[in-house]
Amino acid sequence: MKTSQISIFIENRSGRLAKITTLLGANGINIRALSLADTSDFGILRLIVNQTEKALKILQDQGFTVMVSSVVGVAVPDTPGALGNLLSLMEHAGLNVEYMYAFVTKNQDQAVIILRFDDTDKAIEMLIENDITVLDEGALMTL
Repeated sequence: MKTSQISIFIENRSGRLAKITTLLGANGINIRALSLADTSDFGILRLIVNQTEKALKILQDQGFTVMVSSVVGVAVPDTPGALGNLLSLMEHAGLNVEYMYAFVTKNQDQAVIILRFDDTDKAIEMLIENDITVLDEGALMTL
């Protein structure tokens, strides 16, 4: 139920995002989700792609600093309060969310939230116990 995510350390300057996304696209790698967090000088681009190992090698070969980490994707109703309810469950379970990002799917009834936890296994267990839909990597690739 864990999903692999690529994190890329990049300089915050014109053309860096274009280079990464063009490079991945030219090699048949499809970006399924992304998040960019930045400061004035540097940023971290987080990607979920359809071919993690291939993308990792391509980016490393081009000199990018890259790492792979595990995140969890969950589907929640696309309604007011759904995120708050989810985060309240996590708070009550004593789980820490290190970061998260979200997107709405083609299915207008749900949103997908990608979460990074300090204890991923405990988080997955709690989510399943509370009937939260945890998406496996294959499900994320088809959204």
